[in-house]
Amino acid sequence: MSALLVIDDEESVCYSFRRVFEGDKVRVLTARTAAEGLEQAREQTPDVIVLDLQLPDRSGLEIFSEIQELDPKRPVIFITAHGTTETAIETMKCGAFDYLLKPLDLDRLCQVIDRAFDAARLMHVPAVLPAEEEGDRIVGRSSVMQEMCKAVGRTAPQNVNVLILGESGTGKELVARALYHHSRRAGRPFLAINCAALPETLLESELFGHEQGAFTGAHRRRIGKFEQCDGGTLFLDEIGDMSPAVQAKMLRVLQDQRFERLGSNESLRTEVRVLAATNQNLEELVSQGRFRKDLYYRLKVVTIQVPPLRERMDDVPELAHYFLYRFDRDLGMDVRTFAPESLELLQSYSWPGNVRELQSAIKQAILRASGTILSPDFLPEQLTGSRSPPERKNDTVPVCDIEPLIESILRSGENEVYSKVMEPVERLLFTRVLHHTKGHQGQASDLLGLNRSTLRTKLRSLGLAVDKVVSDGELKADTSGE
Repeated sequence: MSALLVIDDEESVCYSFRRVFEGDKVRVLTARTAAEGLEQAREQTPDVIVLDLQLPDRSGLEIFSEIQELDPKRPVIFITAHGTTETAIETMKCGAFDYLLKPLDLDRLCQVIDRAFDAARLMHVPAVLPAEEEGDRIVGRSSVMQEMCKAVGRTAPQNVNVLILGESGTGKELVARALYHHSRRAGRPFLAINCAALPETLLESELFGHEQGAFTGAHRRRIGKFEQCDGGTLFLDEIGDMSPAVQAKMLRVLQDQRFERLGSNESLRTEVRVLAATNQNLEELVSQGRFRKDLYYRLKVVTIQVPPLRERMDDVPELAHYFLYRFDRDLGMDVRTFAPESLELLQSYSWPGNVRELQSAIKQAILRASGTILSPDFLPEQLTGSRSPPERKNDTVPVCDIEPLIESILRSGENEVYSKVMEPVERLLFTRVLHHTKGHQGQASDLLGLNRSTLRTKLRSLGLAVDKVVSDGELKADTSGE
């Protein structure tokens, strides 16, 4: 269970965080003073800390350095209701994860908290090599995996940039984390960005920061990852999707360790190790003029190739048992082993989606299984053909009026059948779940298997929206189904 510590002297703020985030997966701790907050940070070792700038006994700024001394990798999010944000910006330069202004926007808050938990896990849960046990393991004893692990072991302690190549789903991020956790920078921050997930301007802002007014929507200064991660490691996933303009700025950072924020002429210095990954052929992109040759050579000081799963099929049984143990424990099931026929099917499939597809297949099978042995009947159809799993007792779901509704829409010739069918289903589902949790969104998101920001987006689209703005430090949660 993850732990979130909120240090704020307003009881309404502490109560609101408990209401929104407390659940089966998150434990919320609260403190009303700096002294109490430091004590909780020492004794409870929370994963993420939310810290108010103004506390009755000391300022948040004063205790920030002490919190960092306890664990410099722990994400700290500042919140403030006071005019200037310059002090909060200064703390971000020193390593704070983010800052938010009161009154808090609940959607934005949920997104930042979710990202902070992800960052905490990347930094604190090690990605370990096959010989080690504690952490997220790189699983595999095949010769190609042994060579890859040797390359990770040789490269990790060296202060050089690394280019990680491999198909989607092979585990490139796990390799990046292993390089970080076995490096001399393991005590400093590790931050990750998916370059394909952001448009050019937002990616440039995420990497280098921006000044107020640098572009439409830039309402305040932002500290970028290169500035925030000074002394640490930055993982750039899908770097082949980076635009030429951002590539040019990246080249300068790698050459000179200098950059400017968007909208600024001030040159800033940083010292960051860059790990980059892509599933694209960068040499081909270079020949097409879509990727800078000089940047390519700066990134590939060392290249690590992650093999596809079809080239290491001997590792499939070990991977399958690893995922079975992990998901069986996480899901609270009692599936203990595979039937021999199941392992044969797993080893005879080509796995175009690589380890990620295998992981998903095992998870689906566990959720469908009954009994302690995972038989072929419970494996996904792409492995077994069209066979359906046997029905589980007490596991049938009445279709109610769904089938007549579908037939009615089809006969009418209307489009958007999916939304017309799913809207009433989702409305009923979310209303019943929120009623069951008495409006507690943290518990509701755990029950539904959705993160909080996704849940809130769904609620708003269905007209069950929670009030967006938090007034006077209080998060208001009013849904029409309670």
